[in-house]
Amino acid sequence: MAISAQSRARGALLGLAIGDALGMPTQYMPRAIVAKRYGILDRFEPAPEDNPISRGMKAGCVTDDTDQAVILGELLVEGGGYVDPRRFADELLAWETRMIAAGSADLLGPSTRKALTLIADGMPTDETGKTGATNGAAMRVAPVGIAFPARPVEGLVDAVFQSGHVTHNTTIGLAGASAVAAAVSVAIDGASVSEALQAAIEGAQHGARRGYYFAGGDIAARIGWAIGLVRGKTQSEALDLIYDIVGTGVATQEAVPAAMAILSLVPEDPWLVCRLAASLGGDCDTVAAIAGAVAGACHGIEGFPPAVIADLKTANPSLDLEGLADRLLSLRGKASILPPSAHTGVRSA
Repeated sequence: MAISAQSRARGALLGLAIGDALGMPTQYMPRAIVAKRYGILDRFEPAPEDNPISRGMKAGCVTDDTDQAVILGELLVEGGGYVDPRRFADELLAWETRMIAAGSADLLGPSTRKALTLIADGMPTDETGKTGATNGAAMRVAPVGIAFPARPVEGLVDAVFQSGHVTHNTTIGLAGASAVAAAVSVAIDGASVSEALQAAIEGAQHGARRGYYFAGGDIAARIGWAIGLVRGKTQSEALDLIYDIVGTGVATQEAVPAAMAILSLVPEDPWLVCRLAASLGGDCDTVAAIAGAVAGACHGIEGFPPAVIADLKTANPSLDLEGLADRLLSLRGKASILPPSAHTGVRSA
């Protein structure tokens, strides 16, 4: 049975959140400890007391990966595809203030935090992200892939840049975000996992032509290499290779290739994609969020067990990911990266 675009859009955001929530208790823990304590995660777990970032969080709770994606998605809907960079910065700061008030240690990442500090110091928003090369833009970019068509790829990359440059205006940061957005976007139109992975490589190639130069491994090349590295390997072998060689840190050139490698390992099972990614260790909530978004877009909401979706909703009652996905999808083909005041009538891509 054909999977609808609506199901794929909803699957993208739910997959992002499922991967994020699965990886919440294991984030920034060494793989050896994760493997000994959990093996391969098969359900949402509460954060352990020895996790300094997520300690105190209940099973199934999402982290900044999902929260930032929702902030971005809502601004995309509000602006018809345009995201005001200063407004985005203000929303991110307000989110962090709420997290601090709640006693959370799960706060803004290094690139985003630095950019927002520079904004407060008066730096123009087209310069604040010129050192942003970590994975923050990639982890939250799925809404752009829902709202904007995959073709022409240059247009999609323009949308990635417009919505993310305030914090991640570098060749590496934009390449990673463009890879994820391209994979999600082609999947909304019906692409298979294999086709989405190829789109990710193409998106990364185009994204690397934008932003300020930042030294580091080529994202497109590293995605292809990471996929080849795990081909034919058992799940255990693949996880070790990804953790030890590809890397699962906050660097975009680690997190994005790691996510795509996991996706290539079990392309027919989005729930297993999230479980494996969340069991990696390192910045595994982000790796799992990225992998889950693409897997969910390829397979639709039906790709995840209904009980898992129900548990996610119970743990995060204020999240309306399906409603947000529907609103983003309604923009597709009409969204514009121009401010609403710059155009009249029907928006064009």
